[in-house]
Amino acid sequence: MNTTQVLNNLYFKTRQKAIARYTSHAEEIQRRILKKLIHAARRTEWGNNHNYNSMESYEEFVDNVPVNTYEELKGYIQRMREGEANVLWRGRVRWFAKSSGTTNDKSKFIPVSKDGLKRIHYLGGRDCVSCYLKINPKSNILRGKSLILGGSHTPNLNTPKSLVGDLSAILIENVPRAVNLTRVPNKRIALMSDFDKKREKIAEVAQNMNITNISGVPSWMLSVLNKVMEKKNTDNIADVWPNLEVFFHGGVAFNPYRETYNNIIRSEKMHYMETYNASEGFFGIQNDLKDPAMLLMIDYDVFYEFCPMDDMGRDGYPQENAHIVPLWDVEIGKNYAMIISTSCGLWRYMIGDTVKFTQKNPYKFTITGRTKHFINAFGEELIVDNAEKGLLQACVATGAQVREYTAAPIFMDANAKCRHQWVIEFSKKPGNIEDFAIILDRSLQAINSDYEAKRYKNVTLQPLEIIPAREGLFDDWLRSKGKLGGQHKIPRLSNNRKYIEELLKMNSK
Repeated sequence: MNTTQVLNNLYFKTRQKAIARYTSHAEEIQRRILKKLIHAARRTEWGNNHNYNSMESYEEFVDNVPVNTYEELKGYIQRMREGEANVLWRGRVRWFAKSSGTTNDKSKFIPVSKDGLKRIHYLGGRDCVSCYLKINPKSNILRGKSLILGGSHTPNLNTPKSLVGDLSAILIENVPRAVNLTRVPNKRIALMSDFDKKREKIAEVAQNMNITNISGVPSWMLSVLNKVMEKKNTDNIADVWPNLEVFFHGGVAFNPYRETYNNIIRSEKMHYMETYNASEGFFGIQNDLKDPAMLLMIDYDVFYEFCPMDDMGRDGYPQENAHIVPLWDVEIGKNYAMIISTSCGLWRYMIGDTVKFTQKNPYKFTITGRTKHFINAFGEELIVDNAEKGLLQACVATGAQVREYTAAPIFMDANAKCRHQWVIEFSKKPGNIEDFAIILDRSLQAINSDYEAKRYKNVTLQPLEIIPAREGLFDDWLRSKGKLGGQHKIPRLSNNRKYIEELLKMNSK
């Protein structure tokens, strides 16, 4: 029996049995989680304002607590950042995950409590290994090192011992010491803010180690792997790390990267497991390599609700009579906006993601997109409001006028090169298209911190490309779909190239 099998029997088998209870006890588990969250928050300001002291059931929870977005909770979170205790969650929250902004903010700051860190995020990391060992009991994953990519953090305002930054950096900063013995790189390198230097250091220290598993966002990880191959003068990561067997990936869709990874990790033992981990929580893990759907993790400190997308207004909020349901009332095949309540103080919080369930008992789902148009091919989370503001600034600066536009990603090649491609029909063209593109790009970086991070030194995302559209292109496209006139609109941003390829084909005629 190898080391991994011994540790699996000692530490992970019990957890695997608990996860097996998802099949027959989902409603019981979720109701228990909600009661636990309500009880823990009874002495908070939020709990006092929403009758948590007398609340005993899900039905009472719905009657007393409204559905919220970041805009509704922003004032509470700001006070938490300033050091106030017992606001949305018990005690003082000292860590805040910086995420992409809402309509009115460049960035939003998601509270990460001690309870949430332990009972959501770290449970997710542990269960990735638990689920993988269940799938692959002959694994040797624990006989080597884990290469885990992370971001960086900075002090939060003037609050003592408080940090704000990427969720991954918060996790690394607080990870148990035992985990640090098996992970690469060390904390000093992992938390470096300059990605160029971090990538160089990671490749330098990891190239001669026994790496058995890697974790991170596909776009960032690909950049690191290319640097490792460059140092070792090879085009196959399996030559560098022959015992590498699994990539735990999340953050953006993996399909656009799958072929590239297959080309640079040519190994029969290699596996890929998708995870659904976000600043707001850890929600899902792929537990069957033949099934792309993920298992919803229902016994963390997360209570789930779902609003059918048919009941969502065009402003991204549920309509007045929206039929919001708990997990046990969802329907297979229906598209839902996800709503969560957590031990980080997010109450009936719309995270902006949409999901579709593929089965019940246990509940498995796929991520179907966002509640609004967006591009998130590389973790940039560009929304339509960002695009509109960026275009406005470029038009003001150049005197141009935009009639119609759409944008989509060009996915990176083996050299980790990628960009956004915009097709714009101008009613008044700028004097210089390249100048317009530069201003638009800079404006988007100023508006959206995630886009700014991905554009940093052209490491992951290259400068955007603008293709001028011929006059009437978008009208012709709508006409070809039988949608010209009325309330039909051009899809401004898309996370795939379906629409833009059709437009480019028509533009060349």
